[in-house]
Amino acid sequence: MKRPTLLIAVVALVVAAGAAWLLWGAGGTKSTTQQAVSGPYTVQFSADQPRIGGNTFAVAVTGPAPDAVTVAPVMAQMGHALAPVPAGPDGPGRFRAADVGLPMAGQWEITVSLRGPGGPAQVVFPLLVK
Repeated sequence: MKRPTLLIAVVALVVAAGAAWLLWGAGGTKSTTQQAVSGPYTVQFSADQPRIGGNTFAVAVTGPAPDAVTVAPVMAQMGHALAPVPAGPDGPGRFRAADVGLPMAGQWEITVSLRGPGGPAQVVFPLLVK
């Protein structure tokens, strides 16, 4: 292989790798997992690629098993407060809220409310939707 052909092949490979990184590695919104403690509960909140439209949120609770779990999205800077969405059981100590609609991009706060033998508790998780 001659030098100019080798140079062109290397440049093409670098450009292709950069395009792949932009499209797949950095182009999408990443999943987010956060954890907080409120009273006797440790709450882990996960959102898989938060986006405009329907989202699924997973909540894992350590401590007394709650009887009810809800998630309530709020975008304070825009004055949006959406109705709480019940999270159904998804295994021991795990809950899932499906089709939680977020109507716009920006900084949201997701309030996870628990009701159970450990008493009521609320935890607020920040969520950036791009």
